[in-house]
Amino acid sequence: MKDFTLEILGLILITMIVSCEHIDDFIGEGKSEEKDITSLQFVDEYVLPDGSIYAGTTVGGLSAIDYADGKWYMISDDAKAPIRFYTADIQFNENGFENVTINGVTELLNGSNLPFADGEVDPESIRVTSGGSLLWSSEGNIKSGIDPFVRLASADGSYKSSISLSEKFKVSDDENRGPRHNGVIEGLSVAYDKVGYWASMELPLIQDGVEPIVEDTDSPVRIAYINASGVFGKEFAYELDPIARKFDETAFTVNGVVEILEYDTDKFLVLERSFSTGYADGGNNVKIYDVDASKATDVSGMDSLKDADYIKATKKLLFDFESVRNQLTDGVVDNIEGITFGPELENGNRSLVLVADNNFSAFGSQLNQFILLEVK
Repeated sequence: MKDFTLEILGLILITMIVSCEHIDDFIGEGKSEEKDITSLQFVDEYVLPDGSIYAGTTVGGLSAIDYADGKWYMISDDAKAPIRFYTADIQFNENGFENVTINGVTELLNGSNLPFADGEVDPESIRVTSGGSLLWSSEGNIKSGIDPFVRLASADGSYKSSISLSEKFKVSDDENRGPRHNGVIEGLSVAYDKVGYWASMELPLIQDGVEPIVEDTDSPVRIAYINASGVFGKEFAYELDPIARKFDETAFTVNGVVEILEYDTDKFLVLERSFSTGYADGGNNVKIYDVDASKATDVSGMDSLKDADYIKATKKLLFDFESVRNQLTDGVVDNIEGITFGPELENGNRSLVLVADNNFSAFGSQLNQFILLEVK
């Protein structure tokens, strides 16, 4: 009996060892080995007609896009109710887009699971978490004293929880500190390890530096990690480019980080957009940078970055939309604000899909513009 028992235990042990060789088939299913990104290649553009209506809502203001489990998600930055995100069927291959079809709209609810009132939130980014929840952000309304936030919602739009926002990103009574109006939590990314998240500011905090101008300035924005418990943690600084161009002295100009995407540990694709009024081509200059924060200083404990001693993340230009302007509708690089990896192309390379926020053409004709890039 003793020998028989030992034999059975031996067989069980061998089975466990063999099974362990295939454990990645379960916990790592669908996850391919990541590679350094050396370049991005333009493939195609698709424009969803301006003023398109779906379920009684105007499709526009698409300021973020994400792809998960074969579905596409896009949040609308409409501050008027219903505060909403769309789902879509986006079909393409390595030669270009086949179709973009909106197939669902869901209202995002407040902490009491009731509809938001007009002007309560300014939705900017949305990501699908590994557990299937929706991580989304609002820039709030700094001028009106409304704090920005990051929240988790269920797939049906109902409220789940709020992320504990670091005090430095909330409205301040001190005019010399705090976030700038319309320049707070513009971007989100699920962390590469799927455990936490990242949140990026569009503009520097007042105490950190000036807003970019045409001349080079010290204009760092903070990109912050949010841990699995929903608490803001380490931060690194990313230096903004100067304004790309200015029409004249009366022009409104801005340049900021509009979205981020962590593709490897401490490595990001950062979408940076410069804008100036007065230009017939829309006035947008958009770039994608490859950013490495592995050696950047954790600045979360620094009250101000002005004249501080710290190391910023490094950035390398990967793609400048000026290089494909003549291939786009009417030569317009629109207000591109969303970026996500899509499904693999037939040749095995990853796809990268971007979307533009058309501002509902409130300031002139704009485009619900989708861009397809191939990751090399």
